[in-house]
Amino acid sequence: MPVAIITGASKGLGRALGAALARRGWDLVLDARTAPVLVQTAELLAGHGARVEALPGDVTDAAHRADLVAAARKPGGLDLGWTDLVVTPERGVRVVDGLLTGLHEPEASHPLMLEAVAGREAIDRGYEQALAGRYLWHEFGDAHLNLPPKPPHTVHCFSNSR
Repeated sequence: MPVAIITGASKGLGRALGAALARRGWDLVLDARTAPVLVQTAELLAGHGARVEALPGDVTDAAHRADLVAAARKPGGLDLGWTDLVVTPERGVRVVDGLLTGLHEPEASHPLMLEAVAGREAIDRGYEQALAGRYLWHEFGDAHLNLPPKPPHTVHCFSNSR
């Protein structure tokens, strides 16, 4: 059975994502800073028949991140392993139709992954609007949806066109 680690899972988008995955048979490892609300969310999502583990904490803490991964690797969980793969515009993506994400500093590697999905022009426009609107950054910031231009990046999706 597949396992998802969901951070910021106690309410809002995190809870909604957890519910959607639990209904589809995924097991869940949930993270949030507020323990009582996270426990309530875990109980709610377990009602869909999923194995749900709630681990309150702060994802900036390396030990907490290790605990999240360990919980996902429990029996019935997925061996997450490690990869050196870095998604960039040159490498491209295969099965991503869009990406809902937070804003990161332009000099970080995160914008390269966004560019691989949506293209440079869309990322530049999004960051211009974020600056103009005084959006917040990182995990305390506003989310934005990145979609590829029409037509999608079929050059990177040759194996999906059959």
